[in-house]
Amino acid sequence: MYKIAVFAFFSVFVFNSCNSEQEIPVDLIDTEEISITIDTLATGLENPWGMAFLPDGRILIAERPGRLRVFAMGELRDAPVQGIPEIWDHGQGGLLDVVLHPDYDENGWIYLAYASPYGEEEGTGNTSISRGKLTGNSFTEMELIFQGEPATSAGHHFGSRIVFDDDGYLFTTIGDRGVMNNAQTLENHNGKVLRIHDDGSVPADNPFVNVDGAKPEIWSYGHRNIQGMGLHPDTRQLWSHEHGPMGGDEINLVRRGLNYGWPEASYGVNYNGSIITEETSLPGMEDPILQWTPSIAPCGLAFVDSDRYPAWRGNMLVGALAGQHIHRVVFDGNEVTDTEYLLDGFARFRDVRQGPDGYIYVLTEAPGLFFRIIPWETE
Repeated sequence: MYKIAVFAFFSVFVFNSCNSEQEIPVDLIDTEEISITIDTLATGLENPWGMAFLPDGRILIAERPGRLRVFAMGELRDAPVQGIPEIWDHGQGGLLDVVLHPDYDENGWIYLAYASPYGEEEGTGNTSISRGKLTGNSFTEMELIFQGEPATSAGHHFGSRIVFDDDGYLFTTIGDRGVMNNAQTLENHNGKVLRIHDDGSVPADNPFVNVDGAKPEIWSYGHRNIQGMGLHPDTRQLWSHEHGPMGGDEINLVRRGLNYGWPEASYGVNYNGSIITEETSLPGMEDPILQWTPSIAPCGLAFVDSDRYPAWRGNMLVGALAGQHIHRVVFDGNEVTDTEYLLDGFARFRDVRQGPDGYIYVLTEAPGLFFRIIPWETE
């Protein structure tokens, strides 16, 4: 059942923060469960892709062309962080995700997922992970800990998100890099969820460590292009969503060693309308928990466990690029029971995160905004 929270301000892309506790804001938006307003924090971003919250209140924002920006004291600083790895601004690739180590207070590590130029031929590369420390406005002690293989000139489907689980394992994603059958072979990293230690080494219990020819970092396969991933706040299970082609976007519960079907099974078709596969489900392959046809082009994923949004607790929030909304997904266990469109028609939503203060923070492109969603008590 799909419900839409009607957004009546399609032509207005920047809202003033509501500082009054006495007056109902003029830009109040009613959703199915609560009323909300938008607190705009920064404008003028260029293809913002990911964000991370530092303990001192600063917020790091990754812009895809290759800038790591700092939001501090209510302002977006002009000068980007210096010393980050060389970024391959190529097609859909660039500077993608930014995530703190779970023990950041002790070790100071910051992780970047990005398109990296490398390979024997000029103009080739793939998704990489580096870590470093923020010293002043510089990225220092940088270490390259993972590089996806093979290098290719393709400009499509780089992934990529980073998630640490409760045991400190780092999960990341690479798309099929525009070659569908990459997702079904274990001989490359493309079309996969990958699991490594925080220093890039391979866990001995990864499912394909002892399989001849398989990349040992692979955790699951058969994925087209994952751009959203997160841990459920209660079960601590790893969830993801991924882009289908024309239709067939998916939400999946990501489990060890499983095959998620792409391109052997899919609800989508090629962009010219031709058939990729007649199958939507196959033995030995995982069916999606939810699929979107037509495509919404999902990007960014957050589970809500904040007391600021009690009616949304346990819900998944999915940013939608083509759909230009935030998709709220309600679960009963692992079954989807309801969905709702939030801020429909507002912008292309690139990332959604719950901050340490419990508020939901959002990045959009076209226009490039950074804002938070404020719940409003009307009674």
